[in-house]
Amino acid sequence: MNRRDFLKITGGGVILSALSISGFVGTRTPQKALAPWDKAGNYSDFRLRALSYAILSPNPHNRQPWEIELIGTNKIKIYRDKNKGLPETDPFNRQLTIGMGCFIETLDIASREFGHSTDIRYFPSGDNGAVAEVTFIPDDTIKKDELFNSILSRRSCKEPFQKKALTNSQIDNLAKFGRVISKASDVENLKKITFDAFLVEYKTPRTLKESVDLMRLGKSEINASPDGIDIGGTFLEGLIVTGILTKESMMNPKSTAFAQGISIYDEMLNNTPNYIILETKTNNRMEQIDIGRKWVRLNLTTTHLGLDLHPVSQALQEYKEMNSLNTKIHNEYSTEGHTIQMLGRLGYGMKKAPQSPRWPIENKVINS
Repeated sequence: MNRRDFLKITGGGVILSALSISGFVGTRTPQKALAPWDKAGNYSDFRLRALSYAILSPNPHNRQPWEIELIGTNKIKIYRDKNKGLPETDPFNRQLTIGMGCFIETLDIASREFGHSTDIRYFPSGDNGAVAEVTFIPDDTIKKDELFNSILSRRSCKEPFQKKALTNSQIDNLAKFGRVISKASDVENLKKITFDAFLVEYKTPRTLKESVDLMRLGKSEINASPDGIDIGGTFLEGLIVTGILTKESMMNPKSTAFAQGISIYDEMLNNTPNYIILETKTNNRMEQIDIGRKWVRLNLTTTHLGLDLHPVSQALQEYKEMNSLNTKIHNEYSTEGHTIQMLGRLGYGMKKAPQSPRWPIENKVINS
C-alpha cells in the first residue's frame, strides 16, 4: 500500500499525529528482510550461489515454501515445506507447486550463469517426498541465459498500470508463454471476473483470515518474519503505532480499512490494459511445475522488455465459494478441456515496485 492509499484511509491530520508521536524520521525500510537481494551470488559453494538467486522467485502469498537438502558436493534435494501451505485458498497445493516450478527454473538459470547444467529428477520418491533432486554438472560450454540479468530487477507490480498499449513486437515476444488478451471487450470482462473473484476471497471470512494472518505489519514484524504479505513504510507504520491499522480492523467488514481495501483493488484493476493466460492440457503436478517455470520466464521477460506483470489468479482457486467463477473463466477463456493455471495483469507500471522480503538461503537449508 502506498502513501496515496494511506492518505485515503486516514486523512492527513492523523498521519502528522502518528509521525510526531513516534518520532519517525527517515526510512522504515526493513533492511534485514531485504538483505538476501543484496547477498545473492556471494557464496563460495556454487550450489548456494545459484540457490541465493532461486529464493528470489515469485511464489503465492510470499510463502517461500522451499526447503533444501545439500547432498555431497554436487547435488541437492528440493522439498515443499508442508508448514507453508495455503489450506483455505489452495487446498490442493496447485499454486504452491507452481511456485516450486518458479524456484526450479530460476535455479537452472542461475546454475547456467555459474557454469553448470542441471540434471533434474522430479518427485523421485513420489508426490509426498522431495519435489526434485538436482545434480549439478560442470560444463564450460553451457550457454548462459540472458534472463539471468533480470532476476534482481524482477517484481510483481501490484499497482495501477499506465494506459499504454503493448507493441505488436512485445505481444509476439510474449505469445510463447501464453495468450495475451488486449481486445477491449475481453479486458473489461476479465476485469469483472477478477474483481468478483477478489470480492469472494475478501468477503469469505476464512479465506480473508488466511491472508490477514500472513500479513507482517511494520518494519519489526517484517524483519522478524520476512515472508507473507509485508505492510510497511513510514506512513503505514504511523497507523500501526497508533492502533488504527490492525489485523482486527482488516477483518472487520464495517471498518474504513476494509472498505478501502476494496476500493484500492478496484482502482488497480480499472487500470489494467492487458491480461495474459497460461494453461495446461490437464492439471497434474508436472504440468504445474512446468507452468511455474514458464511463469517466471514470462516475468523475467517482461522485466527485460520494461513491462510489469501481476498475478491475479483468485478466480482459478479451488474452493467451494469460488467454484462458479472458476467455471465461468474456464468456459469463456480456456481451450476446451484445458486448465487455466495462471492469469496475470500485463502492462507498464506507474513506478518501480519494491522488493519483497525473503528468508536468507541459510534459513532454507535443512542440513547446513
